Amino acid sequence: MRYLTALLTTLLLSSPAAALQLIVWDRDLSTKLGDGESSGGRVTVRLAGDYSGPVVVLFAPSDEERTRGAFPGLKSRYVGTLTNGTLNLLPEERAAPQPITKFLTGFKLTVNVQVANSAVSLPGLRKSAAPGQNR
Repeated sequence: MRYLTALLTTLLLSSPAAALQLIVWDRDLSTKLGDGESSGGRVTVRLAGDYSGPVVVLFAPSDEERTRGAFPGLKSRYVGTLTNGTLNLLPEERAAPQPITKFLTGFKLTVNVQVANSAVSLPGLRKSAAPGQNR
């Protein structure tokens, strides 16, 4: 019985974080520019490649992760910039910007960034008409 309890405890403590979700929005929260979700200690982040400007990044851990304190210190909202597929966050006011890969590595997550070219659309991404075209 002790062996089984120790084994279950070890498995629970060593199980990788899952289901941390993130969404990247423009500053006005009107256009979705990227998203991501963790699975097994890895996060795949999909970003629009043809945008340059300020962004807001929202993080949402699962209820289970919140309960067990999986991401201590992670706030639900960060500001940053997205420039041609490169996402940088400002972890604290007046701090130097950090690439999303470095930022999430601090939470023991491995990051895979995928940049979409103009032919690929992200769910929720509004399409704009080409210059000179009417809708």
